[in-house]
Amino acid sequence: MSSTLVLIPTYNEVLNVAIIAKRIRQSVPHARILFVDDNSPDGTGQLLDEISASDPQISVLHRSGKLGVGSAHLDGISWAYENGFKTLVTLDADCTHSPEEISLFLTHSGQYAVVVGSRFIGHGGITQWPFHRRLITRLGHILTQVLLRIPYDSTGAYRVYNLQMIPQKIFGLIRSKNYSFFYESLKVIDLAGLSIFEVPIVLEARFGGNSKMRPRDIRRGITYLVRLGCDSAFPFSALRRAVSQVKSEMRMNDRVVE
Repeated sequence: MSSTLVLIPTYNEVLNVAIIAKRIRQSVPHARILFVDDNSPDGTGQLLDEISASDPQISVLHRSGKLGVGSAHLDGISWAYENGFKTLVTLDADCTHSPEEISLFLTHSGQYAVVVGSRFIGHGGITQWPFHRRLITRLGHILTQVLLRIPYDSTGAYRVYNLQMIPQKIFGLIRSKNYSFFYESLKVIDLAGLSIFEVPIVLEARFGGNSKMRPRDIRRGITYLVRLGCDSAFPFSALRRAVSQVKSEMRMNDRVVE
């Protein structure tokens, strides 16, 4: 069995899933693919069942409804641990993330707990996006840098997690079920002292369908970001205490291995 899993949450992506699956197959033919579909009303789930029936390397996790992209990632991450995968790649279904770059991410994943695709370093960018999306993304990046005190591109989904370096309990500390999952997960991993590395990426234009981001998602995300920034800033906050407990367990496990 492959040790690498590619996780793709879906909701109303019927125009994209066959394309993204084919591109991943060509880029990393050894990897397994897991689609997590939130009962898409456009038939995405049914199409994924047809695709997986003809390819044993593709699996589909069906959920009861639209439960949030963060929740989909957490369910997919749990599935990866339960099925013994060592490396987890996450990306969006809308073809904005280029699967052809997965191999580049994987070259760094052995040395780092998380490899993050960054739109803000080197030749990275979002030039093909509409102006308002570029503005929102840039403002989000600035806010996460200031409020969470981490330099990384924390709002994107294109990542590789080295599950051998990250205790599953780390993901159990993440509370957000929506877009806030992305910056919360990176902040928790940073607090745990785990290594993070960035590679530049250029986001392509969405191939088909529509963005799932709504104004209320942005408002909720900012509110959650402020709360998380305050919580993570205090040494004796519940979050800090929980992360410290996991770090202590990590050190004990390291001593046992030695």
